[in-house]
Amino acid sequence: MYTVLVIDDSPSMRRIIKDMINSIDEFEVIGVATDAYDAREKIKEYEPDLVTIDINMPKMDGVTFLRNLMRLHPMPAVVISGESVRGNDIFDDGAVGFIPKPDTGESMNSFSDRIKDTLLNLTFLLKRYTLKKPPALKKSNKVLTNIEYKVHPDEVIPLRAAKFPGMRLIAIGSSTGGVESLLRVFRKLPGDLPPILITQHIPYGFSNSFAHRLNDNSEVEVCEAKDGMILEKGHAYLAPGNMHLTIEKYANEYRTKLLDTKKVSQHKPSVDVLFRSVNNAVGGAAMAVMMTGMGDDGTIAMKELHDNGAYTVAQNEESCVVFGMPMKAIQAGAVKDIVHLDEIAEYIIDFSRGKKR
Repeated sequence: MYTVLVIDDSPSMRRIIKDMINSIDEFEVIGVATDAYDAREKIKEYEPDLVTIDINMPKMDGVTFLRNLMRLHPMPAVVISGESVRGNDIFDDGAVGFIPKPDTGESMNSFSDRIKDTLLNLTFLLKRYTLKKPPALKKSNKVLTNIEYKVHPDEVIPLRAAKFPGMRLIAIGSSTGGVESLLRVFRKLPGDLPPILITQHIPYGFSNSFAHRLNDNSEVEVCEAKDGMILEKGHAYLAPGNMHLTIEKYANEYRTKLLDTKKVSQHKPSVDVLFRSVNNAVGGAAMAVMMTGMGDDGTIAMKELHDNGAYTVAQNEESCVVFGMPMKAIQAGAVKDIVHLDEIAEYIIDFSRGKKR
């Protein structure tokens, strides 16, 4: 059970957001605050797992409060505001999610669905910051068990692994802690690499902002993937926050294909779906990198890539925010090399240059 503090100066909006969040099984609103100063005291008192922040608030605006929060008491924060223009800004300021308040004419059911989708996607980002909170503050004894596959990758994209290698290609999967970790990797990458495909568990509506952030911090041209894009050298394609990213071969080209299908391992996008499609398209010519993240998404398809001769790498425990996804892949025998986060870029460059390890 994840606890939430709702911060909003509007009594009606506090009540609406509280009721909507409490309707989600995995979440519980532990308190509400009317402004930044009230929120500061209640964060100290309750140590919530997540805060929601309005931008327009008295005494101190939400953006200033968010910046102070990330500097003094970093924790997962979602902005829920009518100022959708601030979406990209608040991402840079440290927020992990943005939910626009409902427009005139939008139903409350639609707003509730957007809150639910965003928060459920954030369950794998909530451990981005390590929080130590007193056990007595826990209001529920519910335990989140190990995640099982609700949908097997075979039901989304059948395995037809390429027997003959195609073009060189790099596929990366990440979750909790992946936003900052990917930035550290991409800052070191040159602009002449084979195409890179990325599935990062990230909320819907936020993946495009993250793609721009990666692009601004790398020589690689990074974009949010759209359906039918031709894979190009020196380019990277990030899965949208609500679609599975796959690739298919057309004549001598490889193109992106987005799938609006069921979640795999509670994820959409799913690393398993990406890795499976890469195995189908290019087989042993691929490199797969498993980075920090909670759960086991990607393990099944990474083992398939490994067994098909692809080069597979996992981030080591020391440099992971959460050593979940890499650990599961290692335990499954799906990984050839285990490397520190700061060495992943070097391994990608060596692979692209044809160097064998």
